[in-house]
Amino acid sequence: MWLNWIKSALSQIILAAIVIGAFLALWVTQVPSARPWLDQVGISEMLGLPPVEAAEAGQGPRGYGPGGPTRVVIAPVGTGALNDRITAIGDGRALRSVTVRAETSGRITEIGFRAGEMVEEGTVIFHLDDEAERIALDRARLVLDDAREDADRLDRLRQAGSATAVALREAELALRTAELSVRQAEFDLDQRQVVAPISGWMGLLEHEVGDRVSATEELAVISDRSEIQIDFRVPERILTKLSPGMPLRAEPLALPGVEIAGEVVAIDNQVDRNSRTVRVLGQLGNEGDRLRDGMSLTVSLSFEGEPFPTVDPLAVQWSSDGAFVWAVREGKATRVPIEIRQRNAQAVLVEGALETGEPVVIEGVQTLRPGAEVAIDGDDAAGLEAKAAPARKS
Repeated sequence: MWLNWIKSALSQIILAAIVIGAFLALWVTQVPSARPWLDQVGISEMLGLPPVEAAEAGQGPRGYGPGGPTRVVIAPVGTGALNDRITAIGDGRALRSVTVRAETSGRITEIGFRAGEMVEEGTVIFHLDDEAERIALDRARLVLDDAREDADRLDRLRQAGSATAVALREAELALRTAELSVRQAEFDLDQRQVVAPISGWMGLLEHEVGDRVSATEELAVISDRSEIQIDFRVPERILTKLSPGMPLRAEPLALPGVEIAGEVVAIDNQVDRNSRTVRVLGQLGNEGDRLRDGMSLTVSLSFEGEPFPTVDPLAVQWSSDGAFVWAVREGKATRVPIEIRQRNAQAVLVEGALETGEPVVIEGVQTLRPGAEVAIDGDDAAGLEAKAAPARKS
């Protein structure tokens, strides 16, 4: 009984060994990544297989499968600049904004605009009651006429020798005083009219006809928003990269998806010690009158940084050690570790031992191993290899 059980167990063990041996033989010959693993765990020597380095150097059979060189598609390494982008929130303000105030107290008798209306510089926008000032002007003109007649009469008498020089000087002084009184009365009358100091859009009305206002009281706000300025702050680390005239893009928070091009017009001469930021003033066009004083805008500034090699996004591979690419050098695959610096839509900026024009594999990476021979597919394979040759020599 025991003898039969032992024979049965030995038969199963032999059968399992045959199956495992066949699986290992198939795995070693058909899977390129099997040999490096066998070398790493030390099984190659137990099976009597040459190490991978020896096989690659011609000391063993070339390759580990029947397919010969691995066919791949390549793309050349390019050069790109690292783009540094700064985003900040800024406050929009009109190109010019003036608060209109009355110079004297009085009652409003006329308003020369409607809320939100465009007015031109010099337009009378408020008229205060001016009866007292008109009376004062008429009185001053009467005094002027009388003083002028006295001065003319004494001048004639002086020429005839009937008037003294002192009397003539007194008459001329009275004439000059009367003229100044007329100028003062005209000035006082002009102060009863409030005119627009700039061209722009009027704000909302806060007063009505008949309201009494005091001197220096705010009557209206005029804003010239043909262009909008943006007040924002940026980190001090980019201060040396800023300059007046450099482009910027702004997106109003009230208009999602709308980007407006502008430029930097001024940079503050001080850095805030608490926030370590510097104040910047930008300027935008306001076509269509979409922007308003006080609006919030997202401001973006782009800076071109130092150059880095660029590769096709399909070329970037990952392992436990990090990112890498397969470069084709002298017809063989070379694994080049890289550090990704920036991802763009068409290329990835990387830092690594890559030369401009050098070919890297973008298709066929699944079966590659270090030192494996490759055959390049594509009509431009010869051209890419020609570009790669000078790069490798340099």
